[in-house]
Amino acid sequence: MCGISALLLADSSQAAVSELLESLGLLQHRGQDAAGIVTCGHKGRLFQCKGNGMVRDVFTPQRLMALAGNMGVAHVRYPTAGTPADSEAQPFYVNSPYGIAMAHNGNLTNDSELRHFLDYDAHRHINTDSDSELLLNIFANNLQKTGKFRINEQDIFSAAAGLYGECRGAYAVAAMLAGFGIIGFRDPHGIRPLVFGRRKSSTGAGYDYMFASESVVLDALDFTDIEDVQPGEVVIVSKTAVTRRRLVVEERITPCIFEYVYFARPDSTIDGIPVYNARLDMGVKLASKVRQALGDSIDIDVVIPVPDTSRAAALQLSHELGLPYREGFNKNRYVGRTFIMPGQEMRRKNVRRKLNAMPTEFKGLNVLLVDDSIVRGTTSQEIIQMARDVGARKVYFASAAPAIRFPNVYGIDMPSIDELVAAGRSDDDVAGAIGADMVFFQDLDDLIASCRAFNPRIAAFDTSVFDGKYVTGDVTAEYLHKLEMRRSDAAKQKKPGDGEVIGLHNYK
Repeated sequence: MCGISALLLADSSQAAVSELLESLGLLQHRGQDAAGIVTCGHKGRLFQCKGNGMVRDVFTPQRLMALAGNMGVAHVRYPTAGTPADSEAQPFYVNSPYGIAMAHNGNLTNDSELRHFLDYDAHRHINTDSDSELLLNIFANNLQKTGKFRINEQDIFSAAAGLYGECRGAYAVAAMLAGFGIIGFRDPHGIRPLVFGRRKSSTGAGYDYMFASESVVLDALDFTDIEDVQPGEVVIVSKTAVTRRRLVVEERITPCIFEYVYFARPDSTIDGIPVYNARLDMGVKLASKVRQALGDSIDIDVVIPVPDTSRAAALQLSHELGLPYREGFNKNRYVGRTFIMPGQEMRRKNVRRKLNAMPTEFKGLNVLLVDDSIVRGTTSQEIIQMARDVGARKVYFASAAPAIRFPNVYGIDMPSIDELVAAGRSDDDVAGAIGADMVFFQDLDDLIASCRAFNPRIAAFDTSVFDGKYVTGDVTAEYLHKLEMRRSDAAKQKKPGDGEVIGLHNYK
Protein backbone atom coordinates (compact mmCIF):
# COMPACT_ATOMS: atom_id res chain seq x y z
CA MET A 1 0.00 0.00 0.00
CA CYS A 2 1.32 3.43 -0.94
CA GLY A 3 0.21 7.05 -1.01
CA ILE A 4 0.33 9.15 -4.18
CA SER A 5 -0.41 12.72 -5.20
CA ALA A 6 0.04 15.10 -8.12
CA LEU A 7 -0.45 18.87 -8.29
CA LEU A 8 -0.71 21.43 -11.08
CA LEU A 9 -0.84 25.10 -10.07
CA ALA A 10 -2.47 27.55 -12.45
CA ASP A 11 0.14 30.23 -11.79
CA SER A 12 3.40 29.13 -13.41
CA SER A 13 5.38 31.42 -11.10
CA GLN A 14 4.33 29.48 -8.00
CA ALA A 15 6.10 26.41 -6.58
CA ALA A 16 4.19 23.15 -6.09
CA VAL A 17 6.72 21.51 -3.78
CA SER A 18 5.44 22.81 -0.44
CA GLU A 19 1.94 21.42 -0.94
CA LEU A 20 3.25 18.18 -2.41
CA LEU A 21 5.29 17.81 0.77
CA GLU A 22 2.19 18.49 2.85
CA SER A 23 0.26 15.91 0.87
CA LEU A 24 2.87 13.28 1.72
CA GLY A 25 2.63 14.18 5.39
CA LEU A 26 -1.11 13.60 5.21
CA LEU A 27 -0.51 10.26 3.47
CA GLN A 28 2.35 9.10 5.70
CA HIS A 29 0.12 6.42 7.24
CA ARG A 30 0.02 4.70 3.83
CA GLY A 31 3.78 4.20 3.59
CA GLN A 32 6.74 4.76 5.89
CA ASP A 33 9.53 3.05 3.99
CA ALA A 34 10.42 5.71 1.40
CA ALA A 35 9.24 9.01 -0.03
CA GLY A 36 9.83 11.06 -3.15
CA ILE A 37 8.83 14.15 -5.12
CA VAL A 38 9.48 15.03 -8.76
CA THR A 39 8.64 18.55 -9.98
CA CYS A 40 8.62 20.17 -13.40
CA GLY A 41 10.07 23.64 -13.88
CA HIS A 42 10.91 26.02 -16.70
CA LYS A 43 11.13 24.47 -20.18
CA GLY A 44 10.03 21.09 -18.87
CA ARG A 45 13.09 20.57 -16.69
CA LEU A 46 12.51 17.92 -14.01
CA PHE A 47 13.87 17.91 -10.46
CA GLN A 48 13.64 15.10 -7.92
CA CYS A 49 14.31 14.22 -4.34
CA LYS A 50 13.61 10.72 -3.03
CA GLY A 51 15.02 8.18 -0.65
CA ASN A 52 14.33 5.69 2.12
CA GLY A 53 12.75 6.88 5.35
CA MET A 54 9.86 8.94 6.63
CA VAL A 55 8.81 12.13 4.90
CA ARG A 56 10.48 14.26 7.58
CA ASP A 57 13.77 12.39 7.06
CA VAL A 58 13.93 12.44 3.27
CA PHE A 59 13.16 16.13 2.68
CA THR A 60 15.37 18.82 4.16
CA PRO A 61 14.82 22.55 3.55
CA GLN A 62 17.81 22.63 1.22
CA ARG A 63 16.50 19.75 -0.87
CA LEU A 64 13.02 21.22 -1.05
CA MET A 65 14.29 24.58 -2.27
CA ALA A 66 15.83 22.84 -5.27
CA LEU A 67 12.51 21.33 -6.40
CA ALA A 68 11.35 24.09 -8.75
CA GLY A 69 8.19 24.26 -10.81
CA ASN A 70 4.44 24.68 -10.57
CA MET A 71 3.59 21.01 -10.99
CA GLY A 72 4.79 17.72 -9.63
CA VAL A 73 4.05 14.20 -8.48
CA ALA A 74 4.77 12.61 -5.09
CA HIS A 75 4.80 9.22 -3.39
CA VAL A 76 5.19 7.46 -0.04
CA ARG A 77 6.12 3.79 -0.24
CA TYR A 78 5.26 0.72 1.71
CA PRO A 79 7.01 -2.17 -0.08
CA THR A 80 5.11 -5.32 -1.00
CA ALA A 81 7.74 -6.64 -3.40
CA GLY A 82 11.29 -5.92 -4.44
CA THR A 83 13.92 -4.55 -2.09
CA PRO A 84 14.30 -1.50 0.16
CA ALA A 85 16.88 0.06 -2.18
CA ASP A 86 16.86 3.82 -2.69
CA SER A 87 16.51 3.14 -6.40
CA GLU A 88 13.04 1.70 -5.80
CA ALA A 89 11.74 4.83 -4.13
CA GLN A 90 9.14 6.54 -6.29
CA PRO A 91 8.18 8.47 -8.35
CA PHE A 92 9.88 6.69 -11.25
CA TYR A 93 10.99 8.58 -14.33
CA VAL A 94 11.72 7.91 -18.00
CA ASN A 95 13.09 10.57 -20.31
CA SER A 96 11.77 8.93 -23.48
CA PRO A 97 9.31 9.85 -24.71
CA TYR A 98 8.56 13.39 -23.57
CA GLY A 99 9.72 12.97 -19.95
CA ILE A 100 7.29 11.07 -17.74
CA ALA A 101 7.26 10.78 -13.94
CA MET A 102 4.85 8.33 -12.32
CA ALA A 103 3.71 7.33 -8.83
CA HIS A 104 1.82 4.04 -8.45
CA ASN A 105 -0.23 2.48 -5.66
CA GLY A 106 -1.11 -1.18 -6.08
CA ASN A 107 0.39 -4.35 -7.49
CA LEU A 108 0.43 -5.89 -10.96
CA THR A 109 -0.42 -9.56 -11.21
CA ASN A 110 1.22 -10.16 -14.62
CA ASP A 111 4.54 -8.46 -13.94
CA SER A 112 6.64 -11.38 -15.21
CA GLU A 113 4.90 -11.25 -18.55
CA LEU A 114 5.31 -7.46 -18.75
CA ARG A 115 9.00 -7.63 -17.84
CA HIS A 116 9.60 -10.13 -20.64
CA PHE A 117 7.72 -7.97 -23.14
CA LEU A 118 9.61 -4.81 -22.22
CA ASP A 119 12.96 -6.59 -22.49
CA TYR A 120 12.48 -8.74 -25.59
CA ASP A 121 9.96 -6.75 -27.63
CA ALA A 122 9.95 -3.12 -26.53
CA HIS A 123 13.70 -3.11 -25.71
CA ARG A 124 13.20 -0.84 -22.72
CA HIS A 125 15.66 -1.08 -19.84
CA ILE A 126 14.17 -1.85 -16.42
CA ASN A 127 16.41 -0.77 -13.56
CA THR A 128 14.61 -2.18 -10.48
CA ASP A 129 12.49 -5.08 -9.25
CA SER A 130 9.46 -2.81 -8.86
CA ASP A 131 6.30 -3.46 -10.87
CA SER A 132 5.70 0.29 -10.76
CA GLU A 133 8.64 0.78 -13.14
CA LEU A 134 7.04 -1.77 -15.44
CA LEU A 135 3.76 0.15 -15.42
CA LEU A 136 5.58 3.37 -16.27
CA ASN A 137 7.45 1.78 -19.16
CA ILE A 138 4.32 0.18 -20.60
CA PHE A 139 2.70 3.62 -20.63
CA ALA A 140 5.84 5.21 -22.10
CA ASN A 141 6.13 2.52 -24.78
CA ASN A 142 2.54 3.15 -25.84
CA LEU A 143 3.15 6.89 -26.05
CA GLN A 144 6.33 6.25 -28.05
CA LYS A 145 4.22 4.63 -30.77
CA THR A 146 2.69 7.99 -31.69
CA GLY A 147 6.02 9.12 -33.13
CA LYS A 148 4.94 12.72 -32.62
CA PHE A 149 7.06 15.69 -31.68
CA ARG A 150 4.18 16.98 -29.52
CA ILE A 151 1.31 14.89 -28.16
CA ASN A 152 -2.28 15.73 -27.25
CA GLU A 153 -4.97 14.31 -24.98
CA GLN A 154 -6.09 11.75 -27.55
CA ASP A 155 -2.58 10.33 -27.69
CA ILE A 156 -2.57 9.95 -23.91
CA PHE A 157 -5.96 8.23 -23.92
CA SER A 158 -4.72 5.84 -26.60
CA ALA A 159 -1.61 5.03 -24.57
CA ALA A 160 -3.72 4.44 -21.45
CA ALA A 161 -6.13 2.23 -23.38
CA GLY A 162 -3.20 0.09 -24.43
CA LEU A 163 -2.02 -0.07 -20.82
CA TYR A 164 -5.45 -1.26 -19.68
CA GLY A 165 -5.20 -4.08 -22.19
CA GLU A 166 -1.71 -5.09 -21.10
CA CYS A 167 -1.56 -4.58 -17.31
CA ARG A 168 -3.58 -6.66 -14.88
CA GLY A 169 -3.98 -6.22 -11.15
CA ALA A 170 -4.52 -3.17 -8.95
CA TYR A 171 -3.23 0.28 -9.78
CA ALA A 172 -4.01 3.87 -8.97
CA VAL A 173 -1.62 6.17 -10.79
CA ALA A 174 -0.63 9.82 -10.62
CA ALA A 175 1.69 10.84 -13.46
CA MET A 176 3.25 13.96 -14.94
CA LEU A 177 4.31 14.73 -18.50
CA ALA A 178 7.06 17.31 -18.63
CA GLY A 179 5.74 20.65 -19.79
CA PHE A 180 2.27 19.21 -20.47
CA GLY A 181 0.35 18.43 -17.26
CA ILE A 182 -0.68 15.75 -14.79
CA ILE A 183 -2.66 12.54 -15.28
CA GLY A 184 -4.60 10.27 -12.94
CA PHE A 185 -6.12 6.85 -13.63
CA ARG A 186 -7.35 3.73 -11.81
CA ASP A 187 -7.52 0.07 -12.67
CA PRO A 188 -10.84 -1.11 -14.19
CA HIS A 189 -11.94 -2.79 -10.95
CA GLY A 190 -11.27 0.31 -8.84
CA ILE A 191 -9.32 -1.73 -6.30
CA ARG A 192 -7.04 1.11 -5.25
CA PRO A 193 -8.42 4.61 -4.49
CA LEU A 194 -7.75 7.91 -6.23
CA VAL A 195 -9.55 11.26 -5.96
CA PHE A 196 -9.10 14.66 -7.59
CA GLY A 197 -10.35 18.17 -7.05
CA ARG A 198 -9.79 21.82 -7.85
CA ARG A 199 -9.59 25.19 -6.14
CA LYS A 200 -9.32 28.78 -7.30
CA SER A 201 -5.76 29.95 -7.65
CA SER A 202 -4.67 32.37 -4.92
CA THR A 203 -3.41 34.72 -7.64
CA GLY A 204 -6.58 34.59 -9.71
CA ALA A 205 -4.84 32.79 -12.57
CA GLY A 206 -7.52 30.09 -12.86
CA TYR A 207 -7.84 26.75 -11.06
CA ASP A 208 -5.28 24.53 -9.36
CA TYR A 209 -5.84 20.76 -9.69
CA MET A 210 -4.73 17.87 -7.53
CA PHE A 211 -4.86 14.06 -7.43
CA ALA A 212 -4.40 12.11 -4.19
CA SER A 213 -4.96 8.68 -2.71
CA GLU A 214 -7.40 10.03 -0.13
CA SER A 215 -9.83 12.93 0.06
CA VAL A 216 -8.33 14.16 3.35
CA VAL A 217 -5.38 15.57 1.38
CA LEU A 218 -7.62 17.72 -0.80
CA ASP A 219 -9.75 18.77 2.17
CA ALA A 220 -6.71 19.92 4.11
CA LEU A 221 -5.36 21.91 1.16
CA ASP A 222 -8.71 23.66 0.54
CA PHE A 223 -9.59 21.89 -2.69
CA THR A 224 -13.26 21.62 -3.59
CA ASP A 225 -15.37 19.71 -6.13
CA ILE A 226 -13.66 16.55 -4.91
CA GLU A 227 -14.52 13.44 -6.93
CA ASP A 228 -13.31 9.88 -7.22
CA VAL A 229 -11.47 9.01 -10.38
CA GLN A 230 -13.77 6.29 -11.68
CA PRO A 231 -12.49 2.74 -12.23
CA GLY A 232 -11.08 2.50 -15.74
CA GLU A 233 -11.12 6.29 -16.09
CA VAL A 234 -8.29 8.56 -17.19
CA VAL A 235 -8.28 12.22 -16.12
CA ILE A 236 -5.86 14.57 -17.91
CA VAL A 237 -5.15 18.05 -16.52
CA SER A 238 -3.12 20.19 -18.91
CA LYS A 239 -2.24 23.85 -18.67
CA THR A 240 -5.41 24.72 -20.56
CA ALA A 241 -8.05 22.04 -19.99
CA VAL A 242 -9.34 19.10 -17.95
CA THR A 243 -10.31 16.07 -20.04
CA ARG A 244 -11.87 12.88 -18.71
CA ARG A 245 -12.67 9.59 -20.37
CA ARG A 246 -13.69 6.23 -18.97
CA LEU A 247 -11.87 3.76 -21.18
CA VAL A 248 -12.87 0.49 -19.51
CA VAL A 249 -16.21 -0.18 -17.84
CA GLU A 250 -16.31 -3.40 -15.83
CA GLU A 251 -19.61 -5.06 -15.03
CA ARG A 252 -18.98 -4.27 -11.38
CA ILE A 253 -16.37 -2.33 -9.45
CA THR A 254 -14.70 -3.88 -6.43
CA PRO A 255 -12.83 -1.45 -4.17
CA CYS A 256 -10.50 -2.99 -1.62
CA ILE A 257 -12.54 -3.34 1.57
CA PHE A 258 -9.38 -3.25 3.68
CA GLU A 259 -9.13 0.48 2.93
CA TYR A 260 -12.17 0.99 5.14
CA VAL A 261 -11.00 -1.46 7.79
CA TYR A 262 -7.45 -0.23 8.25
CA PHE A 263 -5.51 1.72 5.66
CA ALA A 264 -7.47 4.91 5.04
CA ARG A 265 -7.67 7.76 7.50
CA PRO A 266 -11.06 7.97 9.25
CA ASP A 267 -11.61 11.50 7.90
CA SER A 268 -11.38 10.31 4.29
CA THR A 269 -14.22 9.41 1.95
CA ILE A 270 -13.47 6.71 -0.63
CA ASP A 271 -15.86 5.87 -3.46
CA GLY A 272 -18.63 7.75 -1.69
CA ILE A 273 -18.16 5.86 1.59
CA PRO A 274 -17.09 7.91 4.66
CA VAL A 275 -14.48 5.75 6.36
CA TYR A 276 -15.36 6.85 9.90
CA ASN A 277 -19.05 6.07 9.49
CA ALA A 278 -18.27 2.66 8.00
CA ARG A 279 -16.10 1.87 11.02
CA LEU A 280 -18.83 2.94 13.42
CA ASP A 281 -21.18 0.50 11.72
CA MET A 282 -18.55 -2.21 11.95
CA GLY A 283 -18.73 -1.66 15.71
CA VAL A 284 -22.51 -2.15 15.65
CA LYS A 285 -22.19 -5.42 13.76
CA LEU A 286 -19.31 -6.62 15.93
CA ALA A 287 -21.30 -5.94 19.11
CA SER A 288 -24.01 -8.21 17.78
CA LYS A 289 -21.41 -10.93 17.19
CA VAL A 290 -20.10 -10.62 20.77
CA ARG A 291 -23.62 -10.72 22.19
CA GLN A 292 -24.42 -13.78 20.07
CA ALA A 293 -21.29 -15.60 21.25
CA LEU A 294 -21.59 -14.81 24.97
CA GLY A 295 -25.36 -14.67 25.32
CA ASP A 296 -26.55 -13.54 28.74
CA SER A 297 -23.20 -14.33 30.32
CA ILE A 298 -21.31 -11.26 29.12
CA ASP A 299 -18.69 -10.83 31.82
CA ILE A 300 -16.83 -7.95 30.21
CA ASP A 301 -16.02 -5.01 32.46
CA VAL A 302 -14.56 -2.61 29.95
CA VAL A 303 -13.99 -2.12 26.19
CA ILE A 304 -10.52 -0.89 25.18
CA PRO A 305 -9.44 -0.09 21.61
CA VAL A 306 -6.05 -0.87 20.15
CA PRO A 307 -5.14 2.61 18.88
CA ASP A 308 -5.72 4.17 16.48
CA THR A 309 -7.68 2.55 13.67
CA SER A 310 -10.11 0.60 15.84
CA ARG A 311 -11.32 3.50 17.99
CA ALA A 312 -14.52 4.16 16.06
CA ALA A 313 -15.56 0.50 16.03
CA ALA A 314 -14.69 0.06 19.72
CA LEU A 315 -16.60 3.16 20.75
CA GLN A 316 -19.75 2.06 18.93
CA LEU A 317 -19.40 -1.51 20.18
CA SER A 318 -19.23 -0.32 23.78
CA HIS A 319 -22.32 1.81 23.25
CA GLU A 320 -24.27 -1.09 21.75
CA LEU A 321 -23.33 -3.41 24.63
CA GLY A 322 -23.79 -0.77 27.32
CA LEU A 323 -20.21 -1.20 28.54
CA PRO A 324 -17.66 1.41 29.64
CA TYR A 325 -15.20 2.56 26.98
CA ARG A 326 -11.68 3.31 28.15
CA GLU A 327 -8.36 4.26 26.59
CA GLY A 328 -6.08 1.65 28.12
CA PHE A 329 -3.08 2.05 25.85
CA ASN A 330 -0.92 5.11 25.48
CA LYS A 331 0.56 5.36 22.00
CA ASN A 332 3.98 6.68 21.08
CA ARG A 333 3.13 8.59 17.93
CA TYR A 334 6.74 8.66 16.79
CA VAL A 335 6.81 4.93 16.04
CA GLY A 336 5.38 3.87 12.68
CA ARG A 337 2.53 1.48 11.95
CA THR A 338 3.80 -1.97 12.85
CA PHE A 339 1.71 -3.72 10.20
CA ILE A 340 3.65 -2.02 7.39
CA MET A 341 7.11 -2.48 8.87
CA PRO A 342 9.37 -4.84 6.90
CA GLY A 343 10.42 -7.88 8.89
CA GLN A 344 8.63 -9.93 11.54
CA GLU A 345 11.24 -9.24 14.22
CA MET A 346 11.05 -5.49 13.66
CA ARG A 347 7.26 -5.62 13.89
CA ARG A 348 7.43 -7.58 17.14
CA LYS A 349 9.94 -5.26 18.82
CA ASN A 350 8.08 -2.13 17.85
CA VAL A 351 4.74 -3.18 19.36
CA ARG A 352 5.94 -2.45 22.90
CA ARG A 353 7.84 0.62 21.80
CA LYS A 354 4.65 1.89 20.22
CA LEU A 355 2.12 1.08 22.98
CA ASN A 356 2.19 1.21 26.75
CA ALA A 357 -0.59 -0.29 28.87
CA MET A 358 -1.99 1.75 31.78
CA PRO A 359 -2.44 -0.57 34.80
CA THR A 360 -5.41 1.34 36.26
CA GLU A 361 -7.54 0.40 33.24
CA PHE A 362 -6.72 -3.31 33.36
CA LYS A 363 -5.99 -4.48 36.90
CA GLY A 364 -8.51 -7.06 38.10
CA LEU A 365 -10.83 -6.53 35.12
CA ASN A 366 -12.19 -8.62 32.28
CA VAL A 367 -11.34 -6.54 29.21
CA LEU A 368 -12.50 -6.68 25.63
CA LEU A 369 -9.76 -5.42 23.33
CA VAL A 370 -10.96 -4.25 19.93
CA ASP A 371 -8.65 -4.05 16.91
CA ASP A 372 -9.29 -3.47 13.22
CA SER A 373 -7.98 -6.90 12.22
CA ILE A 374 -5.68 -9.77 13.11
CA VAL A 375 -3.08 -10.44 10.42
CA ARG A 376 0.10 -12.20 11.50
CA GLY A 377 -0.97 -12.22 15.15
CA THR A 378 2.32 -10.63 16.24
CA THR A 379 0.78 -7.37 17.38
CA SER A 380 -2.28 -9.03 18.92
CA GLN A 381 -0.19 -11.49 20.93
CA GLU A 382 2.06 -8.76 22.31
CA ILE A 383 -0.87 -6.51 23.20
CA ILE A 384 -2.74 -9.28 24.98
CA GLN A 385 0.35 -10.13 26.98
CA MET A 386 0.79 -6.46 27.88
CA ALA A 387 -2.78 -6.43 29.22
CA ARG A 388 -2.11 -9.51 31.34
CA ASP A 389 1.20 -8.10 32.57
CA VAL A 390 -0.61 -5.12 34.12
CA GLY A 391 -3.22 -7.27 35.83
CA ALA A 392 -6.09 -8.02 33.43
CA ARG A 393 -8.07 -11.01 34.69
CA LYS A 394 -9.55 -12.06 31.33
CA VAL A 395 -8.66 -10.73 27.89
CA TYR A 396 -11.19 -11.07 25.11
CA PHE A 397 -10.19 -9.91 21.62
CA ALA A 398 -12.55 -8.63 18.92
CA SER A 399 -11.60 -7.98 15.30
CA ALA A 400 -13.61 -5.49 13.21
CA ALA A 401 -12.61 -7.56 10.17
CA PRO A 402 -13.20 -11.26 9.48
CA ALA A 403 -10.41 -13.77 9.88
CA ILE A 404 -7.67 -13.17 7.29
CA ARG A 405 -6.89 -16.54 5.76
CA PHE A 406 -5.55 -15.77 2.27
CA PRO A 407 -2.69 -13.76 0.74
CA ASN A 408 -3.30 -10.35 -0.78
CA VAL A 409 -2.03 -9.77 -4.32
CA TYR A 410 -3.25 -6.21 -4.87
CA GLY A 411 -0.75 -4.16 -2.90
CA ILE A 412 -1.08 -5.21 0.75
CA ASP A 413 1.71 -7.13 2.44
CA MET A 414 -0.13 -10.35 3.26
CA PRO A 415 1.84 -12.59 0.96
CA SER A 416 2.24 -15.91 2.72
CA ILE A 417 -0.45 -18.13 4.16
CA ASP A 418 2.14 -19.37 6.65
CA GLU A 419 2.39 -15.83 8.08
CA LEU A 420 -1.37 -15.47 8.64
CA VAL A 421 -2.34 -16.61 12.10
CA ALA A 422 -5.94 -17.45 11.11
CA ALA A 423 -5.05 -19.52 8.03
CA GLY A 424 -6.08 -23.11 8.64
CA ARG A 425 -7.15 -22.36 12.20
CA SER A 426 -10.52 -22.17 13.92
CA ASP A 427 -11.45 -19.14 16.01
CA ASP A 428 -10.58 -21.08 19.17
CA ASP A 429 -7.20 -22.00 17.69
CA VAL A 430 -6.52 -18.35 16.90
CA ALA A 431 -7.42 -17.39 20.46
CA GLY A 432 -4.93 -19.94 21.74
CA ALA A 433 -2.24 -18.76 19.35
CA ILE A 434 -2.47 -15.13 20.42
CA GLY A 435 -3.18 -15.84 24.09
CA ALA A 436 -6.76 -14.53 24.28
CA ASP A 437 -9.54 -16.07 26.36
CA MET A 438 -11.82 -15.77 23.34
CA VAL A 439 -11.68 -14.18 19.87
CA PHE A 440 -14.59 -12.59 18.02
CA PHE A 441 -14.30 -12.05 14.27
CA GLN A 442 -16.63 -9.89 12.20
CA ASP A 443 -18.75 -11.80 9.69
CA LEU A 444 -17.83 -10.98 6.08
CA ASP A 445 -21.44 -10.22 5.11
CA ASP A 446 -21.65 -7.77 8.01
CA LEU A 447 -18.41 -6.06 6.99
CA ILE A 448 -19.66 -5.64 3.43
CA ALA A 449 -22.99 -4.31 4.73
CA SER A 450 -21.17 -1.74 6.89
CA CYS A 451 -19.55 -0.26 3.79
CA ARG A 452 -22.40 -0.67 1.32
CA ALA A 453 -24.77 1.13 3.68
CA PHE A 454 -23.22 4.42 2.59
CA ASN A 455 -23.03 3.69 -1.14
CA PRO A 456 -25.44 0.95 -2.28
CA ARG A 457 -24.26 1.40 -5.87
CA ILE A 458 -21.15 -0.58 -4.97
CA ALA A 459 -22.41 -4.13 -5.21
CA ALA A 460 -19.18 -5.87 -4.24
CA PHE A 461 -15.71 -5.33 -2.82
CA ASP A 462 -12.36 -7.01 -3.11
CA THR A 463 -12.50 -9.34 -0.11
CA SER A 464 -9.86 -11.80 -1.29
CA VAL A 465 -7.93 -11.84 2.00
CA PHE A 466 -11.04 -13.20 3.70
CA ASP A 467 -12.52 -15.53 1.07
CA GLY A 468 -9.71 -16.22 -1.40
CA LYS A 469 -11.72 -14.87 -4.36
CA TYR A 470 -9.45 -12.69 -6.50
CA VAL A 471 -11.47 -10.23 -8.54
CA THR A 472 -9.06 -9.99 -11.49
CA GLY A 473 -9.54 -13.69 -12.20
CA ASP A 474 -5.90 -14.37 -13.06
CA VAL A 475 -4.42 -15.47 -9.72
CA THR A 476 -3.18 -19.06 -9.73
CA ALA A 477 -1.51 -21.23 -7.12
CA GLU A 478 1.75 -20.93 -9.07
CA TYR A 479 1.50 -17.14 -9.02
CA LEU A 480 0.85 -17.11 -5.27
CA HIS A 481 3.90 -19.30 -4.66
CA LYS A 482 6.16 -17.03 -6.72
CA LEU A 483 4.79 -13.95 -5.01
CA GLU A 484 5.42 -15.48 -1.60
CA MET A 485 9.06 -16.05 -2.50
CA ARG A 486 9.55 -12.50 -3.76
CA ARG A 487 7.77 -10.84 -0.87
CA SER A 488 9.29 -12.81 1.96
CA ASP A 489 10.93 -10.95 4.82
CA ALA A 490 14.27 -12.37 3.68
CA ALA A 491 13.87 -10.84 0.21
CA LYS A 492 13.08 -7.46 1.71
CA GLN A 493 16.28 -7.51 3.74
CA LYS A 494 18.36 -7.85 0.57
CA LYS A 495 21.03 -5.16 0.44
CA PRO A 496 20.26 -2.19 -1.79
CA GLY A 497 22.02 -2.07 -5.13
CA ASP A 498 24.23 0.68 -6.37
CA GLY A 499 21.99 1.73 -9.26
CA GLU A 500 20.09 5.00 -9.20
CA VAL A 501 17.57 6.35 -11.64
CA ILE A 502 19.34 8.86 -13.85
CA GLY A 503 18.35 11.45 -16.41
CA LEU A 504 17.15 14.29 -14.18
CA HIS A 505 18.43 16.48 -11.39
CA ASN A 506 18.75 14.52 -8.13
CA TYR A 507 18.64 16.28 -4.77
CA LYS A 508 19.20 13.55 -2.21
